[in-house]
Amino acid sequence: MISGFAKTRNNKTIDRRNIMINSGTMGMPLHFGKMPKWLTSRMGKLGSAIIESVAQNYGKSEVLTRLSDPNWFQALGAVMGMQWNSSGVTATVLGSLKRRINPMASELGIYILGGKGRYAWNAPKQIRSVSNRHGLKGDELVRACELTRRVDNNAVQDGYNLYQQYFVVSDEGEWTGITQGMNTGSRRARRYHWHSPTVRSFVSDPHTGIVGERGGKILNLADKRADFARSNIVNLTKEKPSDIVDMYKGVTLPDRHDIQEQDINMKRLGSVLQLAYNREIDNFEDLLMMKGVGPRTLKALALTSEVIHGDSSRFEDPSRFAFAVGGKDGRPHPVDTKAYDETIDMLQDSVEKAKIGDRDKSKALKRLHNATKSVESRYTPSAFLSDLLDIEWKHAEKNGGMTFMGKTIKGVTRAITSAQNALLYGDKNEKN
Repeated sequence: MISGFAKTRNNKTIDRRNIMINSGTMGMPLHFGKMPKWLTSRMGKLGSAIIESVAQNYGKSEVLTRLSDPNWFQALGAVMGMQWNSSGVTATVLGSLKRRINPMASELGIYILGGKGRYAWNAPKQIRSVSNRHGLKGDELVRACELTRRVDNNAVQDGYNLYQQYFVVSDEGEWTGITQGMNTGSRRARRYHWHSPTVRSFVSDPHTGIVGERGGKILNLADKRADFARSNIVNLTKEKPSDIVDMYKGVTLPDRHDIQEQDINMKRLGSVLQLAYNREIDNFEDLLMMKGVGPRTLKALALTSEVIHGDSSRFEDPSRFAFAVGGKDGRPHPVDTKAYDETIDMLQDSVEKAKIGDRDKSKALKRLHNATKSVESRYTPSAFLSDLLDIEWKHAEKNGGMTFMGKTIKGVTRAITSAQNALLYGDKNEKN
């Protein structure tokens, strides 16, 4: 948590040091389908390298902090090649991370517990195992895990039934909880992010405090004054759902597959493209090792470095990060596996070299983010999205870009992806 105080909208002061907050919610359309193997292996490699890099640069508390931010989490999934607004981001990102992060937990100090469906019920047993290994207060952590699930399941009485629960805990007892529910009737999913009170926060947005026009309740499950919440959590079901939902920082993604200009900070995306394609990189003498990198890999590296080094204000448009390597559903364009693999190699190399004290490449990636912001400060945005998509699709058709259907087929793959909106959502997407 950020230490200090926050002002509510009626100017009441809240002591942030004594509040365990819910970091927010993310509303997404339900997407179905099997994940292709060519993508899942890459997601694990890139995602774990990002997590390791964040830990190396800012500490493991920062990893938990960022995972608790709905926008950052969605941006992470987009950089990793998932559909930008897919509900499947939760299971695929955390599932791929879990397979790679847990084996290195003794070194990294972070465990990803729980899972999807029946695996969610394993979380308490797994928490106790980690607690015994590190001398943590297992009963308190299990209780926190159970409370997050019960609050999320009871606070929103509108048909969203939980089917996923992840509990990310450090070897020092700090934790982030991520749960997800679905409403099959509306074909929507809702993801909830929790953040323990002792985690240092990198964010500066209102979700670092609980703020709502109607006042609502502050859930301080760790504070001595929270006896009501601890012993009578079921009473939450008697409250008006609309009042309780006000406690969450809510982000809603639209029922459509395509990315539109309204979804993106065009100035920020444009500055990345300016750096990568117009060789603006040549103006930065301290980035010599980046100058031999192709434009698409440089674009992916710039957006990946922003996920690692950017502050919270930069993740309000998570769809922008889908332009790093593309998306599995062909939105905004097919995945460029060459740029993806080169990005993985460079990031993994920076992580491994940093472990033995050579931080040159790690520092270069951070400077790349700063260089992007420098270009951004003097970049004037323009309407270029349509042209960009045409360029990327032509490149994908010529060079074997990948979607969930396999290699891109000229004229065919784009036609199918263009029909997805109408097939899945009918006319509803016209309103978004």
